[in-house]
Amino acid sequence: MLSIDKIRKKARIWLGDDFNEETRREVTEMLEKDEKRLIDSFYRDLEFGTGGLRGIMGAGTNRMNIYTLGMATQGLSNYIIKQFGNKGIRVAIAYDCRNNSSYFAETAADIFSANGFEVFLFESLRPTPELSFAIRYYKCNSGVVITASHNPSQYNGYKAYWNDGGQVVPPHDEAIIEEVRKIQSVKEIKFNGKREKIRIIGKETDDAFLQEVIKMSINPDIIKRYSDLGIVFTPIHGTGIKLVPPALRLFGFRNILNVPEQEVPDGNFPTVKSPNPEEQGALQLAIEKAVENGSDLVMATDPDADRLGIAVRNKEGKFVLLNGNQTCALLIYYILSQFKEKNKYEGNEYIIKTIVTTDLLEDIADKYNVEYFNVLTGFKFFAEIIRKLEGKKKFIGGGEESYGFLPGDYVRDKDAVASCALIAEIAAWARSKGKTLYTLLIDIYLEFGLYKERLINIVKEGAEGAKEIKDMMKQYRKSPPKIINKSRVVRIDDYNNLTSTNCLTGEKSSIDLIRSDVLQFFLEDGSKISVRPSGTEPKIKFYFSVKSDLESADKYEESMAYLDTRIEDIIKDMKLT
Repeated sequence: MLSIDKIRKKARIWLGDDFNEETRREVTEMLEKDEKRLIDSFYRDLEFGTGGLRGIMGAGTNRMNIYTLGMATQGLSNYIIKQFGNKGIRVAIAYDCRNNSSYFAETAADIFSANGFEVFLFESLRPTPELSFAIRYYKCNSGVVITASHNPSQYNGYKAYWNDGGQVVPPHDEAIIEEVRKIQSVKEIKFNGKREKIRIIGKETDDAFLQEVIKMSINPDIIKRYSDLGIVFTPIHGTGIKLVPPALRLFGFRNILNVPEQEVPDGNFPTVKSPNPEEQGALQLAIEKAVENGSDLVMATDPDADRLGIAVRNKEGKFVLLNGNQTCALLIYYILSQFKEKNKYEGNEYIIKTIVTTDLLEDIADKYNVEYFNVLTGFKFFAEIIRKLEGKKKFIGGGEESYGFLPGDYVRDKDAVASCALIAEIAAWARSKGKTLYTLLIDIYLEFGLYKERLINIVKEGAEGAKEIKDMMKQYRKSPPKIINKSRVVRIDDYNNLTSTNCLTGEKSSIDLIRSDVLQFFLEDGSKISVRPSGTEPKIKFYFSVKSDLESADKYEESMAYLDTRIEDIIKDMKLT
């Protein structure tokens, strides 16, 4: 880490005339009164992680502001020109509801246009999947979306996309970072935009996107019979309000209720502690409305509408939240089973999941003889496989435990708009068979085995936290556990050196993925523990997966409680509480 003297020297550059008055005032205050904040703001430069740039808004090289965004955009522009030349370049830009998102999007548009690019800028906030769609629809070379996904309100971010509509992957990501590093001064950023190069887009793009969403419907006739399915939807103050209700209506659903308090876009997210659909609190108002109106299903999307959370009624009629693995399992099971029932298979279909997503998806794919691919965390790796196999094999769905799913390939990022519509269709299909989403999920467990997963995040803020996380990973590699919760570790997969080690025989084999700072421990009792520092947030993530047989539907809750205990015991044994 930089010394405090070097940090102060770095910060003083931001007192120059190239920076606006608000920035100079904030940096002066840090230099004079707040050394800790100064260190956190300048000890490093924001870099592209698994989700591009993401950080707390404010002045500093480690903060989201028009200068760090400007350097990223100028670096991206320079790289685009190197790749495609400087004529006929097109880029698309979208943004979410967060504070400064429209300002950041307009700044990016100015920089791109100043570099001679034709810019397609959305007229107002739009979901991330629509940005991915727009890149392909308008034949763009690249694109960006301004969002910090489900992070707290003080964050914002910047995701960079390539011409396939997928987020930037190696080698482009590192090459873009290199171009950004070459920019030594904000003087090199072309802030003075050419307004004639910026085209504002909106409804026409929405309509084209929704026409692709409706193609994902597999059983429209069943929806006609159950169009009165009660649905409560909340965008949690975000972009989902733009397209999710219209998509549900296009599918044929008529009984859709919104949550008025959360319909209004607001970067402060005043009705929730966190705009994260993984959390009960984010869905609480929607659940209350569903109880009040006797609705069947609750759905929520995060601020940029690429992730969805759902709540369903259990056997007692009480709403319970499904986790990302469970939602993903319902979607994959429905798509694969209905493809078979309707003879839609051509023999070249495949699905994708991440290495930390439930292995239940692999079991379902095996049953229907559908190929599956495991990738590192991040939908950019889904897009990479789809691009490589385009014209050879057909992608029909894929998802990750962190509440993201993509049906079809017209988008190359996770898509909560189409996923919400498809979840509602599954609920109608289940009803046609006298079931609910809850009992359908139990049926899946009865057939394939009961899986239970849990994620815990250990937050480590700032420069000291980043070092702690690095030290934790170093220690796990130096002295890996041999026994966890009284079960032997039989295999360790280290994605940093791309080696899988059989701990019983010492035999090693290679892992055919790119390098990533991830460790996985496989236990003799079938449990799996994955450890991964977040690429976008100051935290280290621990994923736990355990499995058992499910004897009967009546034993579901008892068996889940048993698996919960097993996970708790693993967590205690690893001293993570």
